[in-house]
Amino acid sequence: MEDVFGAGDLRERVLRAWAESPARFREDANAEEDHALGGYRDRVVIELAQNAADAALRAAAPGRLRLTLRTDGRPVLMAANTGAPLDAVGVEALSTLRASAKRDETEAVGRFGVGFAAVVAVTDEPSIASGAAGVGWSLERARGLTEAIPGLGDELQRRGGHVPLLRLPFALDEPPEVPDGFDTVVRLPLRDDAVGSVRRQLGQVGAVLMLALPALERVEIDVDGDVRTLTAEHRQPGEVAIDGGVWRTVEAHGEIPAALLEDRPVEERGRPFWQVRWALPEDGLPEGTPSVLHAPTPSDERLDLPALLIGSFPLAPDRRHVAPGALTEFLVDRAADAYVRLLSELPVSPKVLGLVPGPVGAGELDARIRRGIRERLPEAPLLPHRTRGRDAIAVDAPAAFVGALGGEDAVVGGLLPPEWPARSPALAALGVRRVELADVVDELAAVDREPAWWHRMYEALAGAATDALGALPVPLAGDAGRLVRGPRGLLIADGVDPAGSDALGLRFVHPEAVHPLLLRLGAVEAGPRAVLADAAVRAAVADSFEAEDPDAVAEAVLGLAAAAHVDPGDEPWLAELALPGDDGELYPAGELLLPESPLRGLMAEDAPFGVVDGETLERWGPETLTAIGVLDGFALAKAEDVNLMGLADEAETLELDDEDLWADDVLRRIGAQDLPPLVPEFAAVRDLELVDDWTAALKVLAEPPWRAAIVDPAHVMLHNGMRVAVPSYTAWWLSRRPVLDGRRPGEFRLGGDESLTGLYDVAPEGLDERLLLALGVRTSLTDLLDEPRGAQELIDRLGDPDRSVRRAQLGVLWTALADAPEAVVEPPDRVRAVVDGEVEVVDAADALVLDSPDVLPLLQGQPLIIAAQGREVRLAEMLDLPLAGDEVPGVVESEGEKRPVPGFVKAVLPDAPAGYLAHERLTVDGQNVPWWTRDGQIHASNVSGLARALAWSTGHWTDRLLLEAVLRDPETLPMLLAEDDLEP
Repeated sequence: MEDVFGAGDLRERVLRAWAESPARFREDANAEEDHALGGYRDRVVIELAQNAADAALRAAAPGRLRLTLRTDGRPVLMAANTGAPLDAVGVEALSTLRASAKRDETEAVGRFGVGFAAVVAVTDEPSIASGAAGVGWSLERARGLTEAIPGLGDELQRRGGHVPLLRLPFALDEPPEVPDGFDTVVRLPLRDDAVGSVRRQLGQVGAVLMLALPALERVEIDVDGDVRTLTAEHRQPGEVAIDGGVWRTVEAHGEIPAALLEDRPVEERGRPFWQVRWALPEDGLPEGTPSVLHAPTPSDERLDLPALLIGSFPLAPDRRHVAPGALTEFLVDRAADAYVRLLSELPVSPKVLGLVPGPVGAGELDARIRRGIRERLPEAPLLPHRTRGRDAIAVDAPAAFVGALGGEDAVVGGLLPPEWPARSPALAALGVRRVELADVVDELAAVDREPAWWHRMYEALAGAATDALGALPVPLAGDAGRLVRGPRGLLIADGVDPAGSDALGLRFVHPEAVHPLLLRLGAVEAGPRAVLADAAVRAAVADSFEAEDPDAVAEAVLGLAAAAHVDPGDEPWLAELALPGDDGELYPAGELLLPESPLRGLMAEDAPFGVVDGETLERWGPETLTAIGVLDGFALAKAEDVNLMGLADEAETLELDDEDLWADDVLRRIGAQDLPPLVPEFAAVRDLELVDDWTAALKVLAEPPWRAAIVDPAHVMLHNGMRVAVPSYTAWWLSRRPVLDGRRPGEFRLGGDESLTGLYDVAPEGLDERLLLALGVRTSLTDLLDEPRGAQELIDRLGDPDRSVRRAQLGVLWTALADAPEAVVEPPDRVRAVVDGEVEVVDAADALVLDSPDVLPLLQGQPLIIAAQGREVRLAEMLDLPLAGDEVPGVVESEGEKRPVPGFVKAVLPDAPAGYLAHERLTVDGQNVPWWTRDGQIHASNVSGLARALAWSTGHWTDRLLLEAVLRDPETLPMLLAEDDLEP
């Protein structure tokens, strides 16, 4: 067949060049290998589609492409396209790795003429046919021609027989048949290892390819008979439909300034044109769409934007990445301009916020494009009424409120409608100024609207966070148009006539503006009790003595108290209200007595109490007057969450006598705490320090409601949630005063525990036991020692010679003191001791603590402190007294005979020693003694002494008598053990 494409001449020139310069062969082989395995790897389908698009452009006709893969038998890929047919110039370009046939085609997609090298990655025998003519390439034939060239054998062998096959075209005698309706066909018999890659590339052909190659209107993909078709319908400028999916597009192009091409290759400088196109799908990018820049076919530059970018960005030699430089920066700016224009041409909708790119890019190029877009967005008219972002305001508030602010009677200019989310980062990128709800609320104070308008505002804000509404303006009743900032403390009338409280300076919300939101923000429903709790009423009560009309203030407050049914002590501050006494003078209500009050007879003469005016008593009655603090009996102080540390430090006060000392005592009882402990519910009797007649006063206090303030303990809440019971303030105060027969309650005892007999007198009659216990009357030795200073009190009373203590009682007391684990006492000056069997109070310096009974014969006339075995060391340390055993020399002066301890002794004392020293006469320090153990050995002079020595040395002192009986008559052992078993 005629060589219409000049393939033979091309081939001869190449072979001649290789023969003349083997280095040229290496260059061509390296170049083809770089393209096939580098920049154009896995791109054979894209490159075939790109060539088809260029052919359509050259023919100025709609482009169609059919891609057919057959894998039954020898696998082959066929690409048939419409458009300008292949010519000799094209064949030369395909066979010349360094030159492009498209250098003068400004609209051509391919820019370098080397993309066809991608076929080398999948085939050894590519061929192309247009009409009846065709050209092909063959690795086998090319290798044969190369082997014939002298000097290339070694190089060819080093390359494993691979030659740059595209450099050696062959005219085809039997070219591939061009399918009907197409102008050109490319046939690629596939290597077996390339089938999977080609199949995958065909599966990836989709809308993105049609957008990148707009010259193609139809692409058919046929894989072993499974056919699918892509069509592109350009409906109107800026809109294209591909397989039913609608894409909005925007394009910009122009000529590249010459200065930007100075560092680019000659091929590029010959085509100084740029182009960028954005394609935005209505329903989001299709699944599997590569998030990369298309330049114009896919690169490896990551772009994580919601639209597809296709642009003529300069590529690096690897054909995969954008080349850095001024031209790239120029195109980044053009792409940013085009993207903003794309958004501007969309219908105004909050959906545009999803198209605003964030600041963080997927790569360097992505970050630069994002930065360029975000710099331009504030000037773009993307918002309602085509407002620029820099001119708009977004209020972070409930939608209804935003709608009300920006309605026909707009309060805020440039306000975005509520469907535009104020907290969207995209709005910030658009330059929209976000205004917090609290700032808008603050500005509303300057708005002049009728009360009903404010009601609508409150309704719109019903779902808003209350922390932003603290300064919400509220119209007041009375003065027309008067606004105040913040609802907190305002009153909402509920069965109360605001006019009746003028003297109290109360502020009521205008009835037409009343809304439940105001209650949430601190307004108070103004029932009688709520009005009574208003700060203005408190202030009026506190200033009632200085008021222009004290009677009017008293009238208003008494009316509220009567309507609210206040119980005495509920509102202690009411006791400061100025009321007239029967002497015509004004008194605080808390310093007035009812005429029949029992306090009149038991208070001291200098107590600051008056008697309430008779007319006032008749007008309001005793119940209302006592509710505000007028005294019928003792006043009760009530409070919640009392801070004990605050009371102790005098930072807070309940106006109670010695309240700081009570708080100190409670804090000592409960120990150190991480957080200030509180008394959730506090009640105490007032004015106890003014009592003169305690016999009469206690009879009053023993009755309700004062009794509970004495007998019920206070409960302290700790930081860990535990509650600790402590003496109430009233009980504590009374326990420290001479209120029982002129003596403190703690100086008396109840009957029952005989261990305190003689140390405490029995409490006087007339008061019940529970009240006496609360006052601190002693009940038992154990309870006494549990008191913080109970041990010290017991030691002091033991040293009091006016008190009497029985011999049997004294050992119990000393033992209990030694056993008290937390007892801390001051060493006493006088102690109660045993002297030769008699109980005496002696100077502490003369007393010893008995630590072993074997020294008793050596201590005749010596005062001894005696407790149960094992307590002597603790007691000596507590009293700062020496042990008796340390005060005698304890020298054994007689000789003893070693004897074994009888074996039957083990039945009584299992740990008895094996032997002892028997003395005919045991002499220690010149005196005869029955037994001795202080030198570490068992000495005894008789059976009784041996029994005691063994019992003491083994720690079984209580078994000494049993052991003595066994030693005297061993045959009685079974009976004696049986009797011992009966011991409780």
